[in-house]
Amino acid sequence: MQQTGQEFLVACLCAQWCGACREYRPAFEALATAFPDTRFAWVDVEDEPDVAGDIDIDNFPTLVIQRGASVVFCGPMLPHISQLERLLQTLMAQTPEESRALLASPQRQAWQSVGDVRSRLDERRS
Repeated sequence: MQQTGQEFLVACLCAQWCGACREYRPAFEALATAFPDTRFAWVDVEDEPDVAGDIDIDNFPTLVIQRGASVVFCGPMLPHISQLERLLQTLMAQTPEESRALLASPQRQAWQSVGDVRSRLDERRS
């Protein structure tokens, strides 16, 4: 499920012991097939804490969505796959310029310093 080169990355930060995560995973993996040009990554934060880095994980699932190197979403989401699907559709409908304009908020600026899951995943692959 981890592919390289896609503009968008959707990383689900979860834990095996979390019942909501275990129930969410099949839907997450099915959604990946609906977005074949998007990189999806399931990250067990207990097994791969370096990938989560300094992201403050208060609830599961926590999702990170990147467009290129920019983090466009970072935070918990209810484990309803339809919410993720709608968010992805919205983000993908934006032009790169529209996505960059959204990064001006202080919260989204903070995401940039901790949420670069793509580079940490790529480091693990090399």
